[in-house]
Amino acid sequence: MASNFQSRTVVPRSFKLLEELEAAQKGHHEGSVSWGLEANDDMSLSRWVCMIIGPSRTPYEGRIYTLKIHCSDRYPEEPPCVRFQTRINLTGVAANGSIDSKYIPALRNWNRDLSIHQVLTEIRSSMSLKENAKLSQPSEGAVYPSQ
Repeated sequence: MASNFQSRTVVPRSFKLLEELEAAQKGHHEGSVSWGLEANDDMSLSRWVCMIIGPSRTPYEGRIYTLKIHCSDRYPEEPPCVRFQTRINLTGVAANGSIDSKYIPALRNWNRDLSIHQVLTEIRSSMSLKENAKLSQPSEGAVYPSQ
């Protein structure tokens, strides 16, 4: 009896995160986003610091935004938690800098094949959306309180 079941290799959390770290270090992406471990000795690969350069012809142009990403023990089965460190007025960003996943497609429709890079790229793309075009921005260099 033939089976229609196709086996799929599930990459362990640490391997997935090591792949993401390697991609960040090798820079196989455009230079508008970057990411790396918050601390070099983070053996759990849980805490990441990221950067997004605001897109041209938007209120974010010329600004560098710092974010922190936390990958829980359930990553990549569950999406990472993303929080801006640099203050920003952007649809879907709460008063403390946390991003509401329903506003970022990669977070809203998360699956284990997505990556930190894709999340950052989609956040940057959201900066170009019409609803964000007229939002006034906090003074440059303003940050959210540490948590």
